[in-house]
Amino acid sequence: MFGFSDETYIDIASGNGGNGCVSFHREKFVPKGGPDGGDGGRGGDVVFVVKENLRTLGHLKMVRSYRAENGRNGQGDRCFGRDGRDIEIPVPPGTILKDPDSGEILKDLTGETRFVFLKGGRGGQGNWHFRTATRQAPKFAQTGEPGQEMRIGVELLVIADIGFVGFPNAGKSSLLNLLTNARSKVAGYPFTTKIPQLGAMRYYDRDIILADIPGIIEGASQGLGMGFKFLRHISRTKGLAFLIDLTDDNYLDSYRILTEELHSYAPSLLEKPQVIIATKMDEEGAEERYEELQKSFGDVKVLPLSIYIDEYLEDVKRAFFDLVGDDGMKRDREENGGFTTKVDRDAYYREEF
Repeated sequence: MFGFSDETYIDIASGNGGNGCVSFHREKFVPKGGPDGGDGGRGGDVVFVVKENLRTLGHLKMVRSYRAENGRNGQGDRCFGRDGRDIEIPVPPGTILKDPDSGEILKDLTGETRFVFLKGGRGGQGNWHFRTATRQAPKFAQTGEPGQEMRIGVELLVIADIGFVGFPNAGKSSLLNLLTNARSKVAGYPFTTKIPQLGAMRYYDRDIILADIPGIIEGASQGLGMGFKFLRHISRTKGLAFLIDLTDDNYLDSYRILTEELHSYAPSLLEKPQVIIATKMDEEGAEERYEELQKSFGDVKVLPLSIYIDEYLEDVKRAFFDLVGDDGMKRDREENGGFTTKVDRDAYYREEF
């Protein structure tokens, strides 16, 4: 069983093309059969295959080098060499391929199922192709083209609709477990979640993917705690949910510190739609602290939450649904005849008829 791994480097190479053959036809009673050298086969390609059942890049850390098969050489009697077999590299959804030196993204495999990254070398032509009226016995053939070889970085960016951001023990894992079938570890000490956790929340007839990102702390941009090791995973989310622990004495500063750390990592993250969730509303004094939080951040929606009080949970679900964005709702409306969800559509027709 592979451990969680979200980045690695591998060496890849496509196959060389096979050489063309120099051959002349030999047959009884045919003294001048002429050239009959066949072509070399094409080298194999390097192909990345996106597998929905993969969740990590751990398997790529076990095998670091991937080389496609070379094409076979051509033979006499105009027999062509066999093409080299492709090498297929399985990766999970959300994988990107990067230049290991500059960090430039070479290919984002989102939306792909099978992508040819390096083409194999073309096979050389046999001497049969080079015969002419004045050159009836060519004694040369074309060599195969070499394949391509390079080192690349492979990085996994978890694909989710909403990313949870908060300090350790803010309640991110508890909320994920409550809303989805995830079984993220919950305990009374910091950094119980050491790797990103995913879960699918079913709201009406739609799945919303939630991501619990391991907690960051003040000074993460300087490498404290887990640093920014996993923040790359919220770069593709459509919205952010900031979880604020109302039992924390510095609860009013929590949102400011979290946004400053995110800004240090990537300012564009703060352009995403946001919601603030005040957790642990069942604790003593939480009501007053929640009201203060609302007054302090009136420009951002602030919602109360306790995993023991169901009435708060429905508002959180609805807020997540709203954060998903117009693109998803537009698609849902097309599927449901103009209504946001199938439930809304059915309710309308029940009232109408």
